[in-house]
Amino acid sequence: MPGTGIGEPARLRTARSGDERSSPPGAPPIGVPDGALPLRTGDRGSAVSDLQGRLARLGLPVVPDEDGTFGTGTRAAIEAFQHRRGLRVDGTCGTQTWSALVEAGFALGARLIYDRRPMLRGDDVAELQRRLSALGFDTGRVDGIFGPATAQAVREFQGNVGLPSDGIVGATTVRELGRVMPRHADPSLVSAVRDRERLLHAPRTLLDRRIAVAEGGGLDVLVTAVRRRLVAAGAHVVPILHPSGSAQAAMANAAAVEVFLGLHLDPLETRCACLYYSGFSYESLGGRRLAELTQGLAAAALGVPADGARGMSLPALRETRMPAVLCEIGPAATVVRRNGELADALADALAAWAATPV
Repeated sequence: MPGTGIGEPARLRTARSGDERSSPPGAPPIGVPDGALPLRTGDRGSAVSDLQGRLARLGLPVVPDEDGTFGTGTRAAIEAFQHRRGLRVDGTCGTQTWSALVEAGFALGARLIYDRRPMLRGDDVAELQRRLSALGFDTGRVDGIFGPATAQAVREFQGNVGLPSDGIVGATTVRELGRVMPRHADPSLVSAVRDRERLLHAPRTLLDRRIAVAEGGGLDVLVTAVRRRLVAAGAHVVPILHPSGSAQAAMANAAAVEVFLGLHLDPLETRCACLYYSGFSYESLGGRRLAELTQGLAAAALGVPADGARGMSLPALRETRMPAVLCEIGPAATVVRRNGELADALADALAAWAATPV
């Protein structure tokens, strides 16, 4: 069957095994025994051996550690991988790092890709998105998540090359992707171009704009203060209070907001860091602009050093479908004392972003 390859449709009706499955929210990560994570220095056993094998296959050797022993070599390899993938660099393999390792093991064509829930994730999906976007098919942001936008882009591509438009990426569709080449040696991704167009054509004020303001714990008073200021400017604000970045992203997506501002409290650290989505050689233009504006204003309001705007691939940034920023602030005493000034700064940053989003 074109688009899926011989025998592929039957696989859609059967439970997938091993790493080809995706863990539903709250379930243990695929391929790890229950309770094995996090893995850290001093741990031993088969889970560590599996971790070391995945790192080695990605070109990150764990020498001088012995097989199954988590030592300095394994920690250094994990830190290098976390830095490469835009994760928090702590040298520990928790659920996010393990999931990223699993995703990194997929090459385009090695498995069937199709629209399902939970959505399939992996480097093969990101490569698919890059190729389609370079050919002019809008997948949305390149995030390695096979969602509705990517599925629609696949169907459009299949229709253009004479394949059944089923949205299923099997051997035939991958072969056609390899046959059809972009016109330019270094093509622009249509997804990035469309992102820019959407931002430039959006209203230049906060009036009637839908904004999510989220926090994971300890900053509900700040969220209320920011909301009050944004509503006064005419915005529709969706407050999100949940400790999980993935849950925050899902709620923001469901509410169809236009921009996402996440707040994270570092109770003991003196800092102000603003993060935006960057991953798979792609970055959010609107997210970066908002992070830069928020960084300067929020750090000045708190009177703390500015850590800089940085691109990362944390769940709240990667899984949102709109420009998103995660603002990490501390210490708690300073945040409480300057709550009003900080709320003003965050609202001002959003207003400045609306006026000049790129």
